[in-house]
Amino acid sequence: MGQPEELLPLIRPYFLLQLTSLVFVMMFNSFKQFADGITDTKTSMWIMLSANLLNIIGNSLLIYGVWGLPALGLTGAGISTLTSRIFMFVAFAVLFFRKQSYRRYLVGYHRTTYNTGDLNVLNRMGMMVGLQMGMETALFSISGVMIGWLGTVPLAAHQVVASISTLGFMVYYGVGSAVSIRVSNFFGRGDIAGVRRATLAGAHLLGLLAILVSVFFLLVREHIGWLYTSSEDVVNLVAVLMVILVFYQFGDSLQIIFANALRGVADVTSMAVISFIGYFVIALPVSYICGFVLDWGIEGIWLGYPVGLTLTGGMMCWRFYYFLRKKG
Repeated sequence: MGQPEELLPLIRPYFLLQLTSLVFVMMFNSFKQFADGITDTKTSMWIMLSANLLNIIGNSLLIYGVWGLPALGLTGAGISTLTSRIFMFVAFAVLFFRKQSYRRYLVGYHRTTYNTGDLNVLNRMGMMVGLQMGMETALFSISGVMIGWLGTVPLAAHQVVASISTLGFMVYYGVGSAVSIRVSNFFGRGDIAGVRRATLAGAHLLGLLAILVSVFFLLVREHIGWLYTSSEDVVNLVAVLMVILVFYQFGDSLQIIFANALRGVADVTSMAVISFIGYFVIALPVSYICGFVLDWGIEGIWLGYPVGLTLTGGMMCWRFYYFLRKKG
C-alpha cells in the first residue's frame, strides 16, 4: 500500500498478531453485549480495565526487554495485546458460567436452540451495525494509508494523535452505548416520549463532555507528543493536528449519540447508508483533494475528519427525528 519501506518489517508481525487477537475480541464482545443489554456494564468495565493493566505491564516487559526477557519492540507490543485480549474473553466466559446474577440467564442459555428466525434478525441487524462501524474505522485506516505516502514523520504524528483521540471517542462511546440501551428499552415499551428524553439527555451529556475534552486537548497540545516520541518534528506536527482534532469533537459526539439512538430503535439500515455517504462519498474525497490535489499535506487529509463526522452526525440526527415522527 505504498508505506515507508523501512517500517514494513515492523508492521507485518504486529499486524498478524493484531489479526489473531480479533477472534478473542469478537468472542468477548458477545459476552459484553449480553451484559450491557441487561444493564450490567460494570463487569465489562472491570475486565477491560484489568486487561489494559495487563497490556501495559506486558508492553513494559516485552517492548524494552525487562527481567531477562528479549526486547521485541513493536512485536512485543503485539504479543502483549494478544495476551490481554485472550484474558478478556476467558475471564468473561468464566464469569458467565459462574456468576450468581447470571444464573437465570444461564438456564435459558442451556435450554435454547438455534433457530433461523433469531439468526436472520441478528445477522441482518448486525451486518448493518458492523458496516456502519466498519466504515467509520475505514475512514481513519484509509486516510492513514494516504498519510503513509507522505513519509515517516507525518505517519508517526498521525498515529500519535489518533491514539490521543481515543480519549474523547471512548468517553463519548460509553455515553452513546448507555443511550442505545435506554432507547431500546423505551422503544420496546412503545414509549416514544421516553425515547426522546433519553436521546436528548445523552446529547446534553456529550455536548458538555466534548467541550471538556476539547479544552483538555488545547491545553496539552504543545506537550503531549513528548509522551510518545523524542522527535521534535513529530511533536510539532502533533501540536498542529491537535487543533484539527478539537474541531471534530462536536461532529464525533453528534454522530455517536444519534448512531446509538438509531440502533436503539433498530433503524440500522439507514444508519449504514448515511455512514457510507458521510465517510466514503464526502470525507475520504475531501481528505484526498485537500491533502494531494491542493497539496496541503497531512493537515489537508485530516480536514476530511471534521467535515465527514459533522455531516454524518447531522444526517443521523435528521433521520432519527424523522423516524420518530413517523412512529407518532
